[in-house]
Amino acid sequence: MNHTLIPSLALLALSLSSTASHAALANGDAAPPFEAQASLAGKTFTYSLGDALKHGPVVVYFYPSAYTGGCNLEAHTFAVLHEKFLAAGATIVGVSLDDIGRLNTFSADPEYCGGKIAVASDPDGRIARAYALSVRDAAPGRKDTRGEQIAHGFAERSTFVVTPDGHVAAAFDGLSPVENVEHALAAVQRLAHPR
Repeated sequence: MNHTLIPSLALLALSLSSTASHAALANGDAAPPFEAQASLAGKTFTYSLGDALKHGPVVVYFYPSAYTGGCNLEAHTFAVLHEKFLAAGATIVGVSLDDIGRLNTFSADPEYCGGKIAVASDPDGRIARAYALSVRDAAPGRKDTRGEQIAHGFAERSTFVVTPDGHVAAAFDGLSPVENVEHALAAVQRLAHPR
């Protein structure tokens, strides 16, 4: 065996692991089930992760706030790629500390969720904390892209792909909003078409 190859492989593995992004829950962890008030296309309903998992994998993505730059882009990207997620048998739910009124308008707006992505309200951060995510208060006077005051806390941006048996198949944080969506899509496509 070529012994000079071993250190090179070890360095490659180390570099890949240092660039890979890992969210608070890791692959194989049980994803905490939750129910929450949610909105799809401007209509309020009760979202249940357990019920959604009966139909296939679910991408649970946490984002800081509706109507902020990165979150707007992330929601829009999920909406644009929605059909590809469906083709892989997956559904999507966004979770933030926004109240349901903000989410009703956000979910219906064609610039953001476009009526395609369900978004759930986690006003006290209970769901985010169950996923071991940090929650922080909004800075006083912080306004959204519409110029309205943000009066809720922020959960960190993290994305989890949950399998129908309730386990995390992939977890991402520290990525850009678009990278979160791309990584989630690649993960559900791998689940749909394992090699």
